[in-house]
Amino acid sequence: MSTSMTTIAAPQANRVLDGLQEITAALEDLYRDLHLHPELSMQEHRTAAKAAEQLEKAGFEVTTGVGVTGVVGLLRNGDGPTVMLRADMDALPVKEATGLPYASTVTATGPDGQEVPVMHACGHDMHVTWLSGAANLLAKTPDAWKGTLMAVFQPAEETGEGAQAMIDDKLFERFPKPEVVLGQHVLPPPAGEITYRPGITQSEEDNIEVRLIGRGGHGAWPEATVDPIVMAAATVLRLQTVVSRETAAEEPVVVTVGALQAGSKGNVIPDDALLKVNVRTFDEEVRKRVLASIERIANAEASAAGAPRPPEISYGEHFALTTNDPKQTRHVAHAFREYFGAGKVHELEDPLSVSEDFGSFGSEWGVPSIFWYVGGTDPALYRRAEEAGRIAEDVPTNHSSKFAPVMHPTLEVGIQTLVTATLSYLGT
Repeated sequence: MSTSMTTIAAPQANRVLDGLQEITAALEDLYRDLHLHPELSMQEHRTAAKAAEQLEKAGFEVTTGVGVTGVVGLLRNGDGPTVMLRADMDALPVKEATGLPYASTVTATGPDGQEVPVMHACGHDMHVTWLSGAANLLAKTPDAWKGTLMAVFQPAEETGEGAQAMIDDKLFERFPKPEVVLGQHVLPPPAGEITYRPGITQSEEDNIEVRLIGRGGHGAWPEATVDPIVMAAATVLRLQTVVSRETAAEEPVVVTVGALQAGSKGNVIPDDALLKVNVRTFDEEVRKRVLASIERIANAEASAAGAPRPPEISYGEHFALTTNDPKQTRHVAHAFREYFGAGKVHELEDPLSVSEDFGSFGSEWGVPSIFWYVGGTDPALYRRAEEAGRIAEDVPTNHSSKFAPVMHPTLEVGIQTLVTATLSYLGT
């Protein structure tokens, strides 16, 4: 398939973005409102309504409820290609500790029925604001572009359900096929910096639950039990060798045990223990080998402990590799450098170990997709941390209770990247 491309000059992007200052105050209000009212995956009803409202005001044809809470807006502006822009909407079960005046105090019921705090700890509120702003500006300047703009607000990225839910709800049948799918994410580097990578840009992710079965009893008589906590502790330690002793140095792999749940009282040995394991890989053969190793280790530790039966192993959330079309990625990067200057746009040497479901749109639709990254940390704060060798300690990352992108220039840059990338395909 050939994808239409237009060489976009910086003055043309400037013409569309001239109106950004005029709407900045409204976008700040939108961002603060979204941050104050985060919603868990597949519960984004209020956020979706806000996104739909933004598109309707801009003159888009709006469809809601796509894949439960997804929103799709179409703006047709003459003959030309269709370009899809995607923003995710969901928040995380994290208690906010940013100290912001608009910090979230929201709680909600999670999928397990438990009440949890909720926070936009991954910046999806900024993503919604970016796409709202870009859609507004492009709608106001129809003389600067030709074609169809498709704005997609996606639910449930954090659980890996949202993109597929929209696809399963006939996204590909109900809406025009784009020639390219564009997306972006806020990350901890300094605000104003843009990074990208052709080819594989984010890892494949697997989430596994391992329930180790023991035989519970009184803490005074451990000899009458099979202690699943000891079994779990041995399994956690042994799993560390999957990376350190079973994987070659040139094969990047991350294995994390994010939860170990067992027991409720110090003098009671429980019947079972649950491990929640997260795996990140960049190669399918390596992935298969790592997953097999996890199963082998869990079964071996259970056997060594004399467990009454083998562990129960189940696979949950899965994210495929996020792979950027190399040719189209370089095209978009060229447009960024033309607008921002080469000093603000950097190619990543290695893919990121985080994961996304964004790639499903392009891979399943059979069209190129490009995903890039916008820095969100106060540049002065980042510079001080870098000079002190304390980036890990002083710069909050996504999913941290202290993660919150600095409002400016993060707000402006994310809108500028979306507009510039879009005009590189639709620009007249």
